[in-house]
Amino acid sequence: MKQCFLFLLQFIFVTTLYAQSAGDLVKRAGDASAYRNSDQLVIFDSTLVDMQETGLTYVVNHTLTKALTSHGALELSVCKYGYDPLSAFVEIRKAVIYRKDGKTEELDVHTVMDYPAPARAIYWGAREKMIEIGRLEPGDAVEMVMFRKGFTYALLSQDDDDRYIPPMKGQFYDIVEFFNTNPVKSKVYQVKVPKDKPLQYEFYNGEAQSSCWMAGDKIVYIFSKKEMIPVKAENHMVAMSDIAPKLLVSTTGSWKEKSRWFFRVNEDFGSFTATPAIKSKVDDILKGAHTEMDSVSRLTHWCADEIRYSGISMGCGEGFTLHKGEMTFTDRCGVCKDKAGMLITMLRAAGFKAYPSMTMAGSRIDYIPADQFNHCVTVVKLRDGKYHLLDPTWVPFVRELWSSAEQQQQYLMGVPEGAELATTPVSDPINHYIKIDGVAQLQANGSLSGRITITGEGQSDAAIRGLFKYTNKTVWFQNVERELLRVWPQAKVTQVKYSDPADYLNYNIWVAIDYTIPEFALVSGNKMMFTPLSAAEIFKNFQGQLAFETDKNEHKYAFRDRCTRTVEINESIKLPEIRKVIRTAAPVNTGGSAATFSAGYTLANGSLIFAGKAAYNKRVYDSGDWPEFKDAVDAQNRFAEQPVVIEL
Repeated sequence: MKQCFLFLLQFIFVTTLYAQSAGDLVKRAGDASAYRNSDQLVIFDSTLVDMQETGLTYVVNHTLTKALTSHGALELSVCKYGYDPLSAFVEIRKAVIYRKDGKTEELDVHTVMDYPAPARAIYWGAREKMIEIGRLEPGDAVEMVMFRKGFTYALLSQDDDDRYIPPMKGQFYDIVEFFNTNPVKSKVYQVKVPKDKPLQYEFYNGEAQSSCWMAGDKIVYIFSKKEMIPVKAENHMVAMSDIAPKLLVSTTGSWKEKSRWFFRVNEDFGSFTATPAIKSKVDDILKGAHTEMDSVSRLTHWCADEIRYSGISMGCGEGFTLHKGEMTFTDRCGVCKDKAGMLITMLRAAGFKAYPSMTMAGSRIDYIPADQFNHCVTVVKLRDGKYHLLDPTWVPFVRELWSSAEQQQQYLMGVPEGAELATTPVSDPINHYIKIDGVAQLQANGSLSGRITITGEGQSDAAIRGLFKYTNKTVWFQNVERELLRVWPQAKVTQVKYSDPADYLNYNIWVAIDYTIPEFALVSGNKMMFTPLSAAEIFKNFQGQLAFETDKNEHKYAFRDRCTRTVEINESIKLPEIRKVIRTAAPVNTGGSAATFSAGYTLANGSLIFAGKAAYNKRVYDSGDWPEFKDAVDAQNRFAEQPVVIEL
């Protein structure tokens, strides 16, 4: 506690210097005319971190934020800090309002409220500290000082300050965002660590001023950056942390060291011990299994389908330590780490070598071994001697064992020999095909009748299957009908057929729609004009590439789709007797290694045939891939925009 007191004493001295000039800083900072399209201005954001030998950290965050607009003033009228009481202590130490007329108001921090944080699906007891600032006007500013000790993730409940020591005792890491949704005039991050625990660090996606010096038995590192402007987001771009400035710091020597620790902490806790009841269930699941992969598949899908995703506070083990398989098996619920832990327990009971693995869904993990993780999966070592990824959280009612929505994503296995950071491979687009087939007859009066069928595999299969698996059976017909009515509101669906949505292991999903569409074609004299169903992008919701806005010729940042995929479209429309086809969209064949699209019309035996094929070969694309991707999407869109004209 003496160290904590000295740290706070140092901080009070620093903040006193700030306070002497805070009013002047607010006046000189500028107003809305200097920062157009911004609601607030962060005048300074200062963080001081003091690490102890145990890994316990004392953190003080000091900010001064100015409201530029009425909306910014409204957002600043309440200040909140989230925390987990199992692993962190948070206290609001100071709150001051600087009015634009020069008046200063210091708020009573004893009015701070502490309440359960809003939650959905995960209820681990997270809380928020909140202080009401009150009504503000553009030009007013708020100074806040927050003190925290502890860390982000809970591990095991302990006594007193021991609960705030991080899971990897004696180690420290931090992920510091040098970006904001509002402009920042100055940001400073300072960390003091014991001299025998030097930091590895790297500043990504930009530059910062940095320095380092000795201070007694500590090494002090300081990083600062000025005049930071918000990054302008682009359609479907990668996570902001992948492209905006950030700092990673860690005292951990390597990812392999982290890997071995993650393995050991779960083994010591006994996370994967199978009970007789679990062993009996495993034997039951594996009855009739013929191959190694058959067994792995059965166990993976049982954990995916039978363990409900619902995180409730279960006492010990809400962080890197996975709950014991016995608990998850009994409760039949948990979050990603519980589902992964249940699968590891079952695989081991079946004689497999299986371990946990950490990953980051939604953004990149960089080299410095800071804990950039938000998701837990499973790895199993098979007879080929290789580790194979399994994800029971992301594959309920999915024909995969590892979700290809997690391609090009980094992960770290917790294995006894230790492992380096690895990246999941790209899945061949053919593994996620969509096939649209149509057969129809066009009448001279412009009405159309026929059948259109869609089938899919992999992630495309899962998307189509969503028409059924997320809703009550009573609305399945309407869900399918809606896909046709979205393009032709006058359509009448006469029949819908589909494969069993629940039998996803044995059969691909297929959906067939029989329909009639009065006045499908526009008839004028002896001419007819229409766009075939498939060319008009029916089932657009299952073709992720069609959700991209392609009005810009360049993409500054990397971007991502849900998954790799191929699209195959074939439709044959029997035409009434015609003299000639006057106009169709010109055939196209475009693209390269990132994305391709080819399509065109042919006339054969009185039928107009539309055929198209596309391949989207990545989930995460480099900015340089944009021209190919854009050309492929634009080419498909042109067929939807250019109708066919025939002469009777």
